[in-house]
Amino acid sequence: MKYLYNKHKEKILYLIFGGLTTLLSLITYYLLTINLLNPSIAIELQLANIISWLIGFLFAFFTNRKYVFNSNSKHKIKEFIKFFLSRITTLLLDMIIMYIFVTLLGFNNLIIKIISQIIVIVSNYLFSKLIVFKKDVDIQK
Repeated sequence: MKYLYNKHKEKILYLIFGGLTTLLSLITYYLLTINLLNPSIAIELQLANIISWLIGFLFAFFTNRKYVFNSNSKHKIKEFIKFFLSRITTLLLDMIIMYIFVTLLGFNNLIIKIISQIIVIVSNYLFSKLIVFKKDVDIQK
């Protein structure tokens, strides 16, 4: 069992912290759309989306850096910028999905938000693994 955990540790930790990030983001989104903002109004839907994204983004950067990808890079600002740019990309993807399926097509915003988050989680993992926290290979001859 320990062997399997060690073999898949990064993915397991990403699922845990990605799940917590998603939960935090969804709770923020739901609280905003239930109490303050009207998801039937496009600008309020997107405002709720952006605020929930920002909360999730900040949580995700620190947990991904420290616990998931164990980054020891001295270039923290460079990592932060790459993380920000990759997350902005998936935020735009999320906003497009919400706009098309909720605003234009009239689907339930809560169901579409969950579907969108699944797409975003997979995209975020790939960006983080392949671009943001990419391990530098030190090849000595």
